[in-house]
Amino acid sequence: GAGIVLFADRAASKTAHPVWLSLWRNFLLLLIGIAHSLLWPGDVLTVYALCAPVLIAARRLTNRTLVVLGVAVIAISPIAAVMAQATVDESGSGLGDYWFIGGEMSDTVGLWLLADFGGRALGMMLIGVAAFRTGFLTGSWSDMHYRRTVRWGLGVGLPLAALGFAVVAADDFGPDTAVIGSIPNTIGTLPTVAGYVALITLWHRRHAGSPIDMRLSAAGRMALTNCLTQTLLGALVFWVMLDGVEVGRAALAVFVAAVWALQLWWSPMWLGRFRSGPFETLWRAATYRRW
Repeated sequence: GAGIVLFADRAASKTAHPVWLSLWRNFLLLLIGIAHSLLWPGDVLTVYALCAPVLIAARRLTNRTLVVLGVAVIAISPIAAVMAQATVDESGSGLGDYWFIGGEMSDTVGLWLLADFGGRALGMMLIGVAAFRTGFLTGSWSDMHYRRTVRWGLGVGLPLAALGFAVVAADDFGPDTAVIGSIPNTIGTLPTVAGYVALITLWHRRHAGSPIDMRLSAAGRMALTNCLTQTLLGALVFWVMLDGVEVGRAALAVFVAAVWALQLWWSPMWLGRFRSGPFETLWRAATYRRW
């Protein structure tokens, strides 16, 4: 959310039509997301691109209004979860691929999933604009305020996430709590993210310029490239090299750590030679329609 509005604000100094340039940029992101979703159905770039016009239209609202709107949009998911759970019978009919391997997902469960993914994304992005403009995301707050945010954010958010897991685990991951079990985690998203942002900010203040800080920063500057290449690596390894081989969760965790290590290695190496990542460069060139 902060990135979308930051681009729109900067575009105003470069062109007479900053809104159209911002919409064009996010239309390109939509195309990237659609292409990405052909490899990975969990793509989130499409969701960001679809939320972008709302962010651009709402960017001049007050910070208070942005936060209130964001919380209200996030709240749609828990309400929809209760309604969707009421339509699920004891056999789990209607949950489909959300809870089981295979099966037909009902329209009600599908609409709840859209409300959950889209609502949480849009709500957090609206709040992100306010967090950016108040200086929370840019490290402008005092250590005391960030420490307080860590305590309250993680102190509330993580127990809520644990509660959501406990609810479905106590039901032996049965269909009776499949949808409503997500509610505590959904509510806990906002405080948890705020706590993590504050924790990262405090860590960065103490380790700015250190090798790991520079590597993490470089990985962030190449976020689009790293997002897409980890999917390409996953497709190469699991669909080509290990095609037909059953892989356990422990092996998957090792693969994730290996990909992270690879990205922390190549990101600063690439940015030592170029201004931005390869996919960022292509996206920028397409945005301004010049190399």
